[in-house]
Amino acid sequence: MSKKIIEISGQKIGSGHPPYIIAEMSANHNGSIEKAFEIIRQAAKAGANAVKLQTYTADTITLDCDTADFVIDDGLWAGQTLHELYSSAYTPWDWHEQLFDYAESLGIAIFSTPFDKSAVDLLEGLNAPAYKIASFEAIDLPLIKYVAATKKPMIISTGMADFDEISEAIEAAKAGGCEDLVVLLCVSGYPAPAENYNLRTLEDMRTRLDVSVGLSDHTLDNITSIASAALGACVIEKHLTLDRNGGGADDSFSLEPSGLADLCRDVRTAWDALGQVNYGLKSSESSNIKFRRSLYFVKDLAAGSVITADCVASIRPGYGLAPKYLEEVIGSTVFEDVVKGRRVSRQLIHK
Repeated sequence: MSKKIIEISGQKIGSGHPPYIIAEMSANHNGSIEKAFEIIRQAAKAGANAVKLQTYTADTITLDCDTADFVIDDGLWAGQTLHELYSSAYTPWDWHEQLFDYAESLGIAIFSTPFDKSAVDLLEGLNAPAYKIASFEAIDLPLIKYVAATKKPMIISTGMADFDEISEAIEAAKAGGCEDLVVLLCVSGYPAPAENYNLRTLEDMRTRLDVSVGLSDHTLDNITSIASAALGACVIEKHLTLDRNGGGADDSFSLEPSGLADLCRDVRTAWDALGQVNYGLKSSESSNIKFRRSLYFVKDLAAGSVITADCVASIRPGYGLAPKYLEEVIGSTVFEDVVKGRRVSRQLIHK
């Protein structure tokens, strides 16, 4: 099982560290750089570790073509051509430097998903600290190898991919020179129902593929993400919008800022709750241990009296001998006079 620790912008990711939370901006700026800046600000305010962009143009991701192959016939974007969708959804490349600088000024990491080699080249010019491969590009092994050659940490989403395709993507990343890799369980539905996630797959991926694992969560709430943290996800990604009703390509299945803040808090609480294997007294219990049951005398006894079953009882508080010694105490003799309500101790009795 992979226990490798990777690092993005000084933040350690992996075993022993809280889940790394990525706020995905995607198309949620809706063509406004001011909204893009505000999404970054809200991601930082909510406590996310990073904000992520997508770097493509309509012409680098598809063709300007309206034949049937290029028209979306169902789902959120039905009726649009791919070129129309990506023309409205892309993040202008001349924004990137400004967005990177703004994120740096707020102390939040920023990186992107490149969709072709020219996008990687742009991001390398901005010294991107990491790269994300989208689920739809997980089968683009040449792109994965090109990203791997940067030697930066890589995160690969696996929506729609079967086990062999995921294995091939991992092999391509390693062959290309990537040493710091996280693979995200993902369902490429928008939104995706929680029951499609099959979170038990996380452990299977981690052990069979020997990689660090995480979650790209397209459900409408945070429950799936919180559950994934309890199952060992070291990276969690959720889309972030300023307004779920904003009308943009991805707004309707994204978290609003308050939801992201809840996610950051609750995922880290879930991770804290995992802790270590520990059967001992916990710090929050120390003041209550006195309320456990223990053995007390329930009647007066003169010195030399034999203790019978009706002389002692297991009651609260817990200052006397533990109840497990009851059989040993019965039939013993008291050394001195005792009064009802005195705790039973070894110093008072002998066989």
